[in-house]
Amino acid sequence: MKQLVHAFVIRRLDYCNSILAGLPKGLISQLQRVQNSAARLVLGLQPRDHIKPALLILHWLPVHLRIEYKLCLLMHSVSVQCCPSYISDMVQTTAASSRRQGLRSSTDTFSYTVPPTVTKFSERAFSVAGPSVWNSLPADIRHITDTSVFKRHLKAHFFNLYFNT
Repeated sequence: MKQLVHAFVIRRLDYCNSILAGLPKGLISQLQRVQNSAARLVLGLQPRDHIKPALLILHWLPVHLRIEYKLCLLMHSVSVQCCPSYISDMVQTTAASSRRQGLRSSTDTFSYTVPPTVTKFSERAFSVAGPSVWNSLPADIRHITDTSVFKRHLKAHFFNLYFNT
């Protein structure tokens, strides 16, 4: 059952979910309800059972953190320079920013500038959402260059954020 749910539901939630960054909470909650239903189906839970322990048992991040996870993976591929140029051209390191010359933050090649925005809609762009989420990560995670190690530490970080609060 778990393999079927993973194949038909969870993969659909994860497919291109980085474009869902910045969606209103009402739309994210609809996707979260789908994931919650899938978790209840896999574990045989009742509709009234609390979902947080179920997500922990299944080792699934909630939808809003899955979106941030995917954004961080894209930003990691930018930072280790293994992505297409059209993606890396969208973001700029703080070291390369001309506005930050002479500042201590200008020497950090693992931070990215977040361009100013006028509307909420423009905050959904990868050039804004990616650096915002990336810069919120602890520095020790941002400095990891091995992708498999990065994924493991990133997921552990998001699990600690969600399940230890």
